[in-house]
Amino acid sequence: MERLVMKFGGTSMGAVDRIQRVARIVAAERRPGRAIAVVVSAMSGETDRLVGLARGAAGDLAERGERAGPQGFWDEYDVVVAAGEQVSTGLLALALRAQGIPARSWQGWQVPVRTDEAHGVARIDDIPAEALATAIDGGEVAVIPGFQGVDADGRVSTLGRGGSDTSAVAVAAALKAVRCDIYTDVDGIYTTDPRIVQRARRMERISYEEMLEMASLGAKVLQTRSVELAMAQRVPTRVLSSFVEPGEPNPGTMVCDEDEIVEKQIVSGIAYSRDEAKISLVGVADTPGVAAEIFGRLAEAGVNVDMIVQSHARTPGAQNIVFTCSDRDAVRAVETLEGARDRIGFETAQVRRDVAKVSAIGVGMRSHVGVARTMFQALASKSINIEAISTSEIKISVLIDASYTELAVRALHSAFGLDAV
Repeated sequence: MERLVMKFGGTSMGAVDRIQRVARIVAAERRPGRAIAVVVSAMSGETDRLVGLARGAAGDLAERGERAGPQGFWDEYDVVVAAGEQVSTGLLALALRAQGIPARSWQGWQVPVRTDEAHGVARIDDIPAEALATAIDGGEVAVIPGFQGVDADGRVSTLGRGGSDTSAVAVAAALKAVRCDIYTDVDGIYTTDPRIVQRARRMERISYEEMLEMASLGAKVLQTRSVELAMAQRVPTRVLSSFVEPGEPNPGTMVCDEDEIVEKQIVSGIAYSRDEAKISLVGVADTPGVAAEIFGRLAEAGVNVDMIVQSHARTPGAQNIVFTCSDRDAVRAVETLEGARDRIGFETAQVRRDVAKVSAIGVGMRSHVGVARTMFQALASKSINIEAISTSEIKISVLIDASYTELAVRALHSAFGLDAV
C-alpha cells in the first residue's frame, strides 16, 4: 500500500469554502492502492486569537513565563492554542464525509504524537503509527492536527509557531510515506522572492541542503525544523499551491536528495532576511577564553549568533568582535553582555539594527570556483558595501545596509544567471 501525507496551512483552511476546496484536492488524490493522511493547521488568524486569549487570561503570569508547576503558564497555554487545529480537523473530516469519503479526525494525543515537555516549543520524540496506518490502509482518510502532540504526562503540547510543517514531515516519516505534499499559498519554491524580482522562477527540484539553507536564511516557504527532519529521514517533500483546482496543472517544487537532481546549478537561489542586528564589542581584551565567555553568555541567554568577525582594535592588547543576531534578540544580547562587562572586559557595545543579510545558496559551490568573486563584484557594481561575511559549503552570506536589500537581491539574481528567460 502506497501512503501519501498531505498538509494544508492556515491560509488554505481559512474559511469553509476553502476547506471544501481542500476536500476536493484530497478526493482527487485518492485511488486504489493509495492511503492518505492529511495534516492541517488552524484557520488563518485563529492561533493569534487564541494566543491573545491565553495571555489575557494569564495576565502577568504570561510575562513571567513560568513553565511548570500548578502556577505555570505554558502547559495551559498549549491547551488553549492547540484548539485551533482541533477545529480544523473536525471541519475537514466533515467536508470529506459530505463528498462521500470515509474520514476521521485524530488529535495529537490519539495518534499519538509524543513530544518532550518543553511546552510551547516542544520537539517530537516519537510517533507510533500502527493504529493510524491500519486506519488509512483500510480506506479511511485520517485528518491530523499539525503543531500539537502529547507529553509523557499525557498533557497537550505544541511545537511552536510554524510547527505544522514539522508535524506533517514527522507523520510521513512514521508512516513511511512515499511523499509529503505541503500545500500553501504559493505554487512552489522560487529562486528568490518574486515580489522583489519579477523574473524569479519556480524550481522543479531543490536539494534538502539548499532548502535548509534557504529556510534558515529568510525564505518563508518551509519551516526550518521541517526541512531538517525531511533531510534526516529522507522524506521527499513537495511544495505546491492549494489554490489550484483538481485537474489543473500544479507541479510545485520537489525537495529531495541532491543525487535526484540531474542538472545542478552553481547557485540555486538568493535569500534575504531583514530581521538582523549587528552588535560590535569594541576594545575586548585580547586574551584566551574571552570569546568563549562572550558566546557562552549569549548561548545561556538564548541568543542565536550568526556571523562573527574579529579584528585588532586600536588599543594595544585589545580586539573588536562583531557578530549578528536576530533583531528581536538584540536588546537581550546587549543586556547580557553589559551584565558581564567586568568579566569579559570591553570598552563599549554598539548596536546597529538597520542591516540585512543576503545569501547566495547552491550545492554547485562545492565543485566550482569564483562564486565569491562573482558575488562581491555584483555588489560592488551597485556600490553596496559589505559589513560582514559568513560562509558554509553551499552558501555565502553578506551583511549590508538594509536600504540596499532589494537592489542586492536583484543584482545577485542576475549575476548568477537565475533570471527567467
